[in-house]
Amino acid sequence: MTPGLRELPVHRAGVAGHDDVIVEEPLELRIEGIAAAVTMRTPGADLDLAAGFLLTEGVIDGWDDVRALAQVSANVVDVRLREGVPAARARIADRAMYATSSCGICGTASLDRMPRPRKVGGAWVPEESALAVVLAALPTHMPWFSATGGCHGAALFDRGGAIVNAREDVGRHNAVDKVLGSVLRADGEFEGLALVVSSRAGFEIVQKAAAAGVGAVVCLGAATSLAADAAAHAGLPLFGWAARGLVRYGAPDSQ
Repeated sequence: MTPGLRELPVHRAGVAGHDDVIVEEPLELRIEGIAAAVTMRTPGADLDLAAGFLLTEGVIDGWDDVRALAQVSANVVDVRLREGVPAARARIADRAMYATSSCGICGTASLDRMPRPRKVGGAWVPEESALAVVLAALPTHMPWFSATGGCHGAALFDRGGAIVNAREDVGRHNAVDKVLGSVLRADGEFEGLALVVSSRAGFEIVQKAAAAGVGAVVCLGAATSLAADAAAHAGLPLFGWAARGLVRYGAPDSQ
């Protein structure tokens, strides 16, 4: 049994048995030993989750801002920032953030979270042939969902449709932070990569994608109104209903 799954006794049609369920546990993120955030997540790839969270919440601008990142216990990760990043640390430490598995911005001190406009030239529109490759491969990167039906998946793919990394979590925003953090920790290069999520695209998904600098966001479900507004503001191409006939939100020339 993997850390992300747990076997529970169940009754199905009156017959006793067992079923795998997705694990949901809190993860506390400490900055310089001080509790800064708690998120409800599925254990696994916790360092990726912490790295992605730090990036998408604006605590760091890149991996060079991190001096050390370590898992100090099963449900606690501590980050040490390089000298010269105290202001960024204060931005999150002062608001003691709490995020549920369904909400990526619960506990934030301000509603002024609209993402910054993207850098010119970073956005790109995935080809339909490439998306077909991505959608066909995505289920193979979601074993926890196949076993439980209780989690979300997020993946980064290149212009040819190859999935370069994927992560799962009970929270869709955590899955996004995990996959972004995995690339950040490896080489930090998001140029030429787009994000696909197995869920709808809410505001927090677009905000995180824009913060990382990916080229586009594709979701299997629909996008919310605020997600569409945020994508337009950031100049980030946003697509929904990927498995049922792709829908692009906003006029192409507005992004």
